[in-house]
Amino acid sequence: MATFAADPSVPRTPADKITAALVDPGFGRYFVDHMARAVWTPEAGWHDHALVATGPIPMHPGLAALQYGQEIFEGLKAFRHADGSVWLFRPEMNAARFARSAERMQMPPLPISDFLDSVTRLVELNLDWVPSAPDQSLYLRPFMFGSETLIGVRASNEYTYVCLGMPVMPFYPDPLKLWVSPHYARSMVGGTGDAKCGGNYGASMIAENEAHAQGCGQVLWLDSATRSWVEESGTMNFLVVTADGELVTPALNGQILAGITRDSLLTIAAAHGLRAVERPLGFAELCAGIESGVITEALACGTAAVVSPVIGIKTPDLELVVGDGTPGTKTRELRAHLTGIQFGTEPDLHGWLHRVG
Repeated sequence: MATFAADPSVPRTPADKITAALVDPGFGRYFVDHMARAVWTPEAGWHDHALVATGPIPMHPGLAALQYGQEIFEGLKAFRHADGSVWLFRPEMNAARFARSAERMQMPPLPISDFLDSVTRLVELNLDWVPSAPDQSLYLRPFMFGSETLIGVRASNEYTYVCLGMPVMPFYPDPLKLWVSPHYARSMVGGTGDAKCGGNYGASMIAENEAHAQGCGQVLWLDSATRSWVEESGTMNFLVVTADGELVTPALNGQILAGITRDSLLTIAAAHGLRAVERPLGFAELCAGIESGVITEALACGTAAVVSPVIGIKTPDLELVVGDGTPGTKTRELRAHLTGIQFGTEPDLHGWLHRVG
């Protein structure tokens, strides 16, 4: 395993400025002092592992990632507990997914041990930046891109890995109404839907803008082939609660991202009297279930959002209110349980937390 060595010359942000930033960190407004960095070349593999000052990355305008989109990323969080200790949540799952995304995008996987060392060391060196306020955390953004100067359609022969850290608040603080776009789809069979690559998100922005124009907070994606199967909710996984006690989410089919929060909710569902079910979810079934009351709650989940209640679904032809139009009881319970584990107020029965400081 390579170790990310810290550059001792990195300037540190004064304590009073960190305190001021943590009053209202937003999301991506402030960055911690260090970033992790490593480089891959065919001759040396992964090398030059280091923790350097957060700042601009010198690059040629002919950079492979800029020209052809070879880029992947991850998102995970560190949480401060009441006793002042700091913990990462399930980082090994992010490391494994990062490797899978790299393979799909024809990039060299970063060894899982290197990934874990980078995020652990980054948090250790920047503990003062981990918020202590409720619902705040330190968000980590590992990413990798083709860094060869390349004008020619082929895989890059050089890659750069970087991990940034930033204090954050919840990404979607309010309940969501979802727009079902008649024009756009997120993924397709054989595409990159199960890879966390920037192209998936860049292509989705036009649909999100359409959703906002319709008074909705995000998109509900349907499959591209038939537009009859539910896939994801904007940048998140989608789940519903049924009247007979099921927590249903679309099955992973190569077009849906395997979310860590999704997996966590399915694991803790039984503690709330719910049976976790992964299966295809038809859009017609979703609409009929909401209208009849068979589907009592809907929610979206992801690292940035944690758990966001979904209170409505809108298409060009209909508008549905989920339940009574307020966050459901099971949704609130699941969110409280999951965030309780993350912040140390609920027991970690599954060994998901990894202490950093």
